[in-house]
Amino acid sequence: TFIRYMASLTGKQRPRICYLPTATADSESSIIRWYQNCAPLDVVPLVQESFISSYRMDESWEDVFLSMDAIVVSGGNTLNQQAIWRVQGIDEVLRQAWDEGIVLGGASAGSLCWFEEGTTDSRPQEVSKIEGLGFLKGSHSPHYDSEAVRRPTYHRLIRSGELKPGYACDNDAGILFADNEVARVVHTRAEASVYHVSLEGGEIVETELPAEVIE
Repeated sequence: TFIRYMASLTGKQRPRICYLPTATADSESSIIRWYQNCAPLDVVPLVQESFISSYRMDESWEDVFLSMDAIVVSGGNTLNQQAIWRVQGIDEVLRQAWDEGIVLGGASAGSLCWFEEGTTDSRPQEVSKIEGLGFLKGSHSPHYDSEAVRRPTYHRLIRSGELKPGYACDNDAGILFADNEVARVVHTRAEASVYHVSLEGGEIVETELPAEVIE
């Protein structure tokens, strides 16, 4: 459903969609699952690994990513993902893709990465703050309903000023941004919600955003 929705956002008949599984350490099972999920769809699925020997790539990152209609970023370890992207220069090319209007998205680490900052379980033992690419303003918390520690940690970090106000997504819910504004809120499960979380008078305020079902 998610891939089909991203494909529709490109406006192309048979869009080229690249999967970027850096956060999984280019897991083979993740890549296989990507191709399986794309098989029934009218898309051209591609994968770009980041853990590579340089001689394996004849094309530049620009050649790869800027030729796509959409880029889907995997879940996984956001901290490792960001580190690899920065040393490889992938972060700068993704910024070019953003500026050129290529559709960018993902879930978990694949949604967190686009924001200025957010919460991650990429470090041992605890959920903590992480900085992202900063394309989207504010902060983000994925897995809001599925991991008990997520909501209180997000609230605590916003209340203390360590995190900016932002958006929290339950599993199976997401936000479409256009020009850094919320354009649409969607979910594939009726119980899944999206919240804007802010601080007013020293108190946390959660505002649930109306969501539409996508199939």
